[in-house]
Amino acid sequence: MVLNYIWIGLILIAFVVGIVQFAFYGQTEIFSEIINSTFSSAETGFKISIGLTGALSLWLGIMKIGERGGVVQAFSKAVAPFFSRIFPEVPKGHPAYGSMFMNISANMLGLDNAATPMGLKAMQELQDLNPKKDRASNAMIMFLVLNTSGLTLIPVSIMAYRAQMGAANPADVFLPILLATYFSTIVGLLSVCIAQKIKIFDKVILGTIVGLTAVIGVLLYFASQVSQATLTKWSAIISSFLLLLIIVVFITMAIVKKINVYDAFIDGAKDGFTTAIRIIPYLIAILVAVGMFRASGAMDLLIRGLEWVIAGMGLNTDFVPALPTAFMKPLSGSGARGLMVEAMTNYGVDSFVGKLACMIQGSTDTTFYVLAVYFGYVGIKDSRYAVLCGLLADIAGIIAAICIAYLFFH
Repeated sequence: MVLNYIWIGLILIAFVVGIVQFAFYGQTEIFSEIINSTFSSAETGFKISIGLTGALSLWLGIMKIGERGGVVQAFSKAVAPFFSRIFPEVPKGHPAYGSMFMNISANMLGLDNAATPMGLKAMQELQDLNPKKDRASNAMIMFLVLNTSGLTLIPVSIMAYRAQMGAANPADVFLPILLATYFSTIVGLLSVCIAQKIKIFDKVILGTIVGLTAVIGVLLYFASQVSQATLTKWSAIISSFLLLLIIVVFITMAIVKKINVYDAFIDGAKDGFTTAIRIIPYLIAILVAVGMFRASGAMDLLIRGLEWVIAGMGLNTDFVPALPTAFMKPLSGSGARGLMVEAMTNYGVDSFVGKLACMIQGSTDTTFYVLAVYFGYVGIKDSRYAVLCGLLADIAGIIAAICIAYLFFH
C-alpha cells in the first residue's frame, strides 16, 4: 500500500512540475522528455534484471552450499547465550529460539529465500506465547527491530548490481556496508533494551557489544590513519579475501558433512535465475516513476533544496544526491533499490554518490515493509514502539553510511 502511494505520488509530481516548467519557463520539450524517460527507464530496468542472473545464481548457489553444510545452524548455536538474554520472556528451549536464530543467521548470510519462511514461523511461535493476540509482545518487537536494522555480512544483491553496472571492484563496498549496518543494529538493539528495561550491563550482553564494538573501532582507527589510496586498496583486498574465505569455508563444511557440493550449488543457482526474473516488473515500475520524476526536474529541485539547507549549516553537500535512497529505504526495498540504481546510472557506479547509495541501501532493512508482513501474518494491530525503534536504527545506519563513505571514498 505504501509503495502504491509512493509510485502514484512520483508520477503526479512529475506531471505537475512538468506543467510548471512548460507554463512558466517555456520548456516546450518537457513533456516529450518525461515520456521518453519512461521508455529508457523500462529498458534499463529490464537489462539490469536480466544481467543480474549470473551474479545472483553464483552467490545463491554458494549460499545453498553453506546452508546445507550447516553454517546457519552452527552460527545459531554460537549466538544462543546472547539471544537468551535479549529474549527473557521466551522460555529456554522453546521452538521460537530455533526459528529466530535461523532467521537472523540466514539474513546475516544473505539467505533471503530461507530467512522469510523461518521469520514467519518464529512470529507464529512468539504469537503462541503472546497473552494479548492483537498487541505486539516484547519478544516480537526485539525480533523485528533486529530484522529491520539489517545486519548483513554479505550484501549479495548490492554486489550483483554493481557488477552488472560495470563497477571496477563490485566488492569494494563490502567492508563499509558491514560497518554502517553494525551501527544500525547496535542502535536498534539498545533502543529496544532501554524500552523493555533489559539489563544492558549483563556480562554476556555487554561483553558481546563491547567485543564487536572493539573490532569495529579497530577497523575505523586503521581507516583513519592511512591515506585514501591505501584505504581503498586494503578495503578491496580485505573484502575480496573475506568473500573468498567464506566460499572456502562453506565448501569445506559441506565436504565434512558429505554434502554433494555441486548439486547444492546447482539448486541454489536455479533460485538466482527465478529471483532475477521475478524482480523485473518491480524494478521497471519504480525506475519508470523515478525517471519521470527526474525528467520533469523535480529531482533536481529536491536536491538543490537539500543542498541549500545543508550548505547553510556549513557542511559538505557531496552526499546529498544519495539521500533519495535514504528517504525511500524505510518505506520500500524495491523503491530504494530503484533509486540506488538510478544514482549509479546518473552519477557513475564507482562515483562517491553511487557507492554511498549502495551503502545506504545495505545499511538497514525496509522497516515498514518488514513490520507489515510479519505483524500482519499473525494479526498484530498494536505494534507499540516497534516503528520508533526501527526508524531510530534506520537513521543511525544512514548517518553511519554517510560518515563512513567520506572516510573510505571521498
